[in-house]
Amino acid sequence: MKKQEIAAMIDHTLLKPNATRAQIEKLCAEAKEYHFASVCVNPVQVRLAAGLLAGSGVKVCTVVGFPLGANTSEVKAFETMNAVLNGAEEIDMVINIGAAKDGDWDTVTNDIRAVVNAAAGRLVKVIIETCYLTPDEIARASKAASEAGADFVKTSTGFGPAGAKAEDVALMKASVPAHMRVKAAGGIHTYQEAMAMIEAGASRIGASAGIQIVGDAEA
Repeated sequence: MKKQEIAAMIDHTLLKPNATRAQIEKLCAEAKEYHFASVCVNPVQVRLAAGLLAGSGVKVCTVVGFPLGANTSEVKAFETMNAVLNGAEEIDMVINIGAAKDGDWDTVTNDIRAVVNAAAGRLVKVIIETCYLTPDEIARASKAASEAGADFVKTSTGFGPAGAKAEDVALMKASVPAHMRVKAAGGIHTYQEAMAMIEAGASRIGASAGIQIVGDAEA
């Protein structure tokens, strides 16, 4: 895959709690230079990123209910509306993982739907945090995201005990309708790792190592 093609699939990510203004400015400059799909930043940095990326074609993505997914649906909805107000164009939200483990899929679905509704047409990616789920739960959580009207299902926050696995991506892709997409994130550092996810069915890659991945593609 050409470097331009893979760059257009990468969410250039900085979600560390100690991220500084200078680091966000650098992230956005890199995203414009490499033509990444988006930058993914914490909610407090959305307004800054939106200003830096205005007119560039690079989207601003942020996270909701992150990284535990344990906020109430009302809080997640408010967080989404606030992010949109500040300029977010894509929302990566974490499911109610405890409800998923309980098999309470109505709660999981309604939680996602609250964010989809609050996003008011913006792209919503649903982080199911695969490291905590069985294969059956991964499939069912992916279906819940579809039932709630989300656009993507996503593997991981990057804050759990494990990140993306190609077999999980393939299962997620097989569990949703054709129009839904899969984002692989968590522990993807090289072109080879990114390609394994793409070949398994991912159409978006979340990574802090986007420049390394593109550099590997060029090499």
